[in-house]
Amino acid sequence: MTEPVPTEPILSLRHVTGRIAGQLVVEDVSFDVPAVGVTALLGRNGVGKTSTIRAILGLIEREGEIVLSGTRIDGLPTHRIVQLGVGYVPEDREVFGGLTVAENLRLAERDRSPRRDEVRRLFPDLHERREQRAGTLSGGQQQMVSLARALVNDNRLLLVDEPTKGLAPKIVDEVATALAAAAHRVPILLVEQNLAVIRALADRVVVLSGGRVVFAGDAAELLDDEEQVRRHLGVHDAGEAA
Repeated sequence: MTEPVPTEPILSLRHVTGRIAGQLVVEDVSFDVPAVGVTALLGRNGVGKTSTIRAILGLIEREGEIVLSGTRIDGLPTHRIVQLGVGYVPEDREVFGGLTVAENLRLAERDRSPRRDEVRRLFPDLHERREQRAGTLSGGQQQMVSLARALVNDNRLLLVDEPTKGLAPKIVDEVATALAAAAHRVPILLVEQNLAVIRALADRVVVLSGGRVVFAGDAAELLDDEEQVRRHLGVHDAGEAA
């Protein structure tokens, strides 16, 4: 029997603003993240994509309404939001370089039954390097550690920020494959510049410009419209990176 598809969004933002050191970086942002699939948060550099992710998590000063599966979280500290089941893969990876791969993963575990087998299946190279210090890994391998730390838990939502930035094409493919597998069991809000990755993964896109939402809808609708891609993302071919 097929399970019913959830109709209520897993995450809703209404009139959210965010500030860093008093400077407005997110301006009146409103959008929903469906409870299934991948929603991509797009826009030119500096429009507030990462700041929006950080505002959701309470990592920057924010105002407005943020609702996770019916629960207001805009007044909660970051650790409580994480405890509610929000996994985070930051843009700069933030692995503990002096700890081994295995230690990095153990520190991230918050569930009684962590998904170690799934992580081992998705990242076999990390399993082989489990006793290696994370700081000695390549950039791509460190990104895998960052992803694995999020996927080892049974999250309700994943926030993934620029996971393919600066990676070789082979590693980009591996990251995309891992995210596609994760999206079968947990909705993902993904900040990503590589439009080929977006086309492969995303069901829905939200585009920011000047700290505001200027497009929200079907991913193919945007990516198949070269004029909208050029206007909103600053590229002439939807196969290019934004």
